[in-house]
Amino acid sequence: MVKPKLKTAGLAVVLMALLAGCSQNNSSSSPSTPTEDDNSPVTFSYYMFSPGKKDTLASETRIGKELQEQTGVDFKMEYLVGDSATKAGVMIASGDYPDVISSSGEMSKLLDAGAYIPLDDLIEEYGPNIKRVYGPYFDKMRNAEDGKIYALPYTANQGEYSGNPNVGGGAFWIQRSVLKEFNYPKITTLDEYFDLIEDYKEKHPTVDGAETIGFVSLAGVANNFFTLQNPAMHLAGYPNDGSVMVDMNTHEAKVVAGTDEQKKWIQKLNEINAKGMLDPESFTMNKDQYLAKLTSGRVLGYFNYGWQIGDATKNLLAAGIDEKRYAPLPIVFDESVKDQYIDPPGFVNNYATGITVNAKDPVRIIQYFDNLLKEENQILVQWGIKDETYSVDENGRFYFANDDQRKAHDDLELSRKFGFTYFGTDWPRYGGESTLSDGNAYSPGNQPEVAAASYTEGDKKFLDAYGIQTFSELFNKPEERPWFPAWSIALEQGSPEQIFTTKSDDLQRKYLPEMILGTPENFSKLWDSYMAELSKLDKAGYEATITKIVQDRVAGKW
Repeated sequence: MVKPKLKTAGLAVVLMALLAGCSQNNSSSSPSTPTEDDNSPVTFSYYMFSPGKKDTLASETRIGKELQEQTGVDFKMEYLVGDSATKAGVMIASGDYPDVISSSGEMSKLLDAGAYIPLDDLIEEYGPNIKRVYGPYFDKMRNAEDGKIYALPYTANQGEYSGNPNVGGGAFWIQRSVLKEFNYPKITTLDEYFDLIEDYKEKHPTVDGAETIGFVSLAGVANNFFTLQNPAMHLAGYPNDGSVMVDMNTHEAKVVAGTDEQKKWIQKLNEINAKGMLDPESFTMNKDQYLAKLTSGRVLGYFNYGWQIGDATKNLLAAGIDEKRYAPLPIVFDESVKDQYIDPPGFVNNYATGITVNAKDPVRIIQYFDNLLKEENQILVQWGIKDETYSVDENGRFYFANDDQRKAHDDLELSRKFGFTYFGTDWPRYGGESTLSDGNAYSPGNQPEVAAASYTEGDKKFLDAYGIQTFSELFNKPEERPWFPAWSIALEQGSPEQIFTTKSDDLQRKYLPEMILGTPENFSKLWDSYMAELSKLDKAGYEATITKIVQDRVAGKW
């Protein structure tokens, strides 16, 4: 696997930090010789390279308070504002790291800079639950250069695989009022999707006095530009493998940028823009503005991943107007394409949480993480407290017995207050598609009883119209892909492959919006200019490297 090299200077800093950590005393007993009952109060800093949440103390949530009572540990949680690459660069240049960093897409840079300490010895001495959860994945987690483990990923699935009945991944979403207007037609292709939206917009040009928006994109937010890039692969029948499409037979990787598939997708957006169906603010608004538009009832369609639009989904549900909510559709280029929107089981080792070289007390932190990974605490962070935020029936099955229990999870403010919003991601945890040791789904949304009981009358009407029991039944089941996902391949900073991805993304950010917003008559000229610039990059070399890694993963080599 292509992984970042850890600089020698970084290792020196790691050793210095460990020695410093052992000399500091944040509690009544030294961290170098902790006792099992060392629950003296201490607060660590925790930076998340993920946006959209309010900074807070963990103890200001019910979950965080409960974990603090168990361990004495609290965390000051801070979330990304602005561009992640810029923030990572500032951190690295200054060496001013918090105690813990959840890396999202910045793992390679942070590792290369020597920001994280190795966790192997800490896990061996203080991490029985870490070993239980991550043990089967240790070989996939090790750094290629020194064989050490530097971070704990979020996708260590446990038990049997449990899919999401309600589609938490990618889809072309459509406002339900559009489907209702035309008696719930079956639409499969991209042309059918936009034709239906266009017909509805012509009949309903305004919503509450404001112009109806046919389609909107989140492409103006740098960290979410992939929502403009990825549809091309999905429309062609591939899952989210990042920048490439992988052939199921040869396992050869092909870069999406510059393909006929990308051209077909971008040209379609150019066409709908010329018809006045694309929101002109798609390339300028921030995520909060985007979510507000989805909640407004004006937007008829968009492409996105379910996990990105949770706030809007909850707000629309709370508003109680089913027709203004959205339905996920597995749209493809033509009917010969088999959709693969639903992700197969996979393992991602470069979206993870690690302890930094500046950490005041790595032992207390790793003990907290180990305690967090106890199954009862994994139930706490997902389901909450028995008889308060969930119930258990006579067969031991978890469910929501009343609206209050459901609202604790679905209502945005209640979810934040309890802590589900904060502890659901960015921490060491079971993978989202896991099952617990008693067979219950780890994620409430994946529990069939919860999904079925959550459906509103509008949900049931939609499902009945299409002859299905859950929304995911509209989609094909995922095919096994042992390498999945290819976007988890970590590229060494400064390597030819990393330089290719950076320059390719820069070209797409420059040309794709220009092609979409330009006149149809000028599209071919802009596409040719884009391809001319793209041809100057070492696309073949990048594809060869990714193909080799994919084929190695298929062979069991991570």
